[in-house]
Amino acid sequence: MNTMKKNILLVALLAAFVVPNATQAQTKKVTNSTPFVWEGANLYFLLTDRFNNGDSSNDSNYNRNKETGKLRGFMGGDVKGITQKIEEGYFDQLGINAIWMTPLVEQIHDGTDEGTGYSYGFHGYWAKDWTALDPNFGTPEEVKNMVEKAHQHGIRIVFDGVINHTGPVTPQDAVWPENWVRTSPACDYKNYKNTTACTLVANLPDILTESEQNVELPAALVEKWKKEGRYEQEVKELDEFFARTGYPRAPKYYIIKWLTDYITEYGIDGYRADTTKHLEEGVWAEFKKQCDYAFVTWKKNNPAKVLDNTAFYTTGEVSGYNISGGLYYDFGDKKVNYFANGFNSLINFEFKNEAKKDYESLFSYYSNTLQKELKGFGVLNYVSSHDDSTPFDGKREKTFESATKLLLTPGTAQVYYGDESGRNLVIEGTKGDATLRSFMNWEDIKNNPTTQKTLAHWQKLGQFRKNHPAVGAGVHQKISASPYVFSRTFFQENYTDQVVVGLDLTKGKKTIPTGTIFQNGAKLIDAYSGKEAVVTNGKVTVDSEYDLVLLELKK
Repeated sequence: MNTMKKNILLVALLAAFVVPNATQAQTKKVTNSTPFVWEGANLYFLLTDRFNNGDSSNDSNYNRNKETGKLRGFMGGDVKGITQKIEEGYFDQLGINAIWMTPLVEQIHDGTDEGTGYSYGFHGYWAKDWTALDPNFGTPEEVKNMVEKAHQHGIRIVFDGVINHTGPVTPQDAVWPENWVRTSPACDYKNYKNTTACTLVANLPDILTESEQNVELPAALVEKWKKEGRYEQEVKELDEFFARTGYPRAPKYYIIKWLTDYITEYGIDGYRADTTKHLEEGVWAEFKKQCDYAFVTWKKNNPAKVLDNTAFYTTGEVSGYNISGGLYYDFGDKKVNYFANGFNSLINFEFKNEAKKDYESLFSYYSNTLQKELKGFGVLNYVSSHDDSTPFDGKREKTFESATKLLLTPGTAQVYYGDESGRNLVIEGTKGDATLRSFMNWEDIKNNPTTQKTLAHWQKLGQFRKNHPAVGAGVHQKISASPYVFSRTFFQENYTDQVVVGLDLTKGKKTIPTGTIFQNGAKLIDAYSGKEAVVTNGKVTVDSEYDLVLLELKK
């Protein structure tokens, strides 16, 4: 094929799969024909401040105007920006059916320098007031609209919940009372106690989550609420919460109440639990209990807005957990089953290393573990994240392989913003995890052909995975070693889903065995190339320029 024809073909393919702006995007209401399954979901993780700036008027608040270290200040991303991309169809095209965003609660007003440059709480993990939204991120009306728009597209919304710590102490943000927090010792992670009853870093006050003692509201919070004209309402709601639950007025229960309010207020679908192993596991069991109560309450109050009967989702950040641990995380002196303490899922910190394995070793191992030891639960796999300094493809040299392995491995797939567009993870002049947190590279998506080709690959795989729960939640079975072909099969009540995938194939005409998945005479479509084929003698022939096929029944 000559160069001109190749270029014409590439442009045609990109036009079919890439959605660079709102005018090209087509929004569509999803149908209920394909069940949503958290164990096989496509979960997009973004830093709210770094994704898309939908309203520049909220970029500066609380005099946060000091010079910061590189990529350590607010950059303008907000809830309105996320909503814009939902409405444009960006997530639809990528096959995303859940979005996890960093915390939206009001952050400390000042900043701090802990050795990596002066920093503000742009990331959302430095709470000042759990009951309020930070104006840099958006307003209650904007959050409500975002959730509603996401649900109209069949996309679930997952918030990020912090119970372990407050924000750092600054001249403007005083330390919380000593019956609420500890300021020492620092964690040394040598055992269970020295991982839970300690501070993550020197200036990050640790909530006394082990306490069952009644405490009063912090005076600074009372003063703040009175100044904002909502003290009586907040106290009334707290009284009702503690009367209903029977909990003592201990710090953790206040925070549980404040976090679950976002469920009853907006109808969010899940929580990612921050620093999970740094709290006693029983805290999370109580948190899940109240999340479930709040979710049922929201559904009861908003029957027309309910997507389906899917339960509330919780996934935990148990740093160091990996799928090989099965149900348990080992502290050295104690093993804890977080799945028995409120979690549907845990983030899998080893996938980025296990992704270095060959396809069959990777896929079969994950399928076997999830179908046996972890049956009924899930893991959240990732190739890069906001604070992992050793991603699978730090230099973005294996963007196609990253997509193929992440999106075709059993389990829930966490697409970190910019994975799909090769956003740079090595930023000159940054210190620590700031290098992982640059602003989303929208200009590359709009103008760079290499980025567009990468995005098209992620989109095709993402849509296939979204359309077929079998890919992420089904049973894996190798059909052939050479060519490498496998099937995935998923059953749920009256719903059955089966697909066949071939990888590392010959470009051009290729013959692929389909095993017993499809009957002879069945009409199939390769979802990657769009080519059709008919099963003959347990095989199909596909003529495409690609080295992979994603085979599904033609509807």
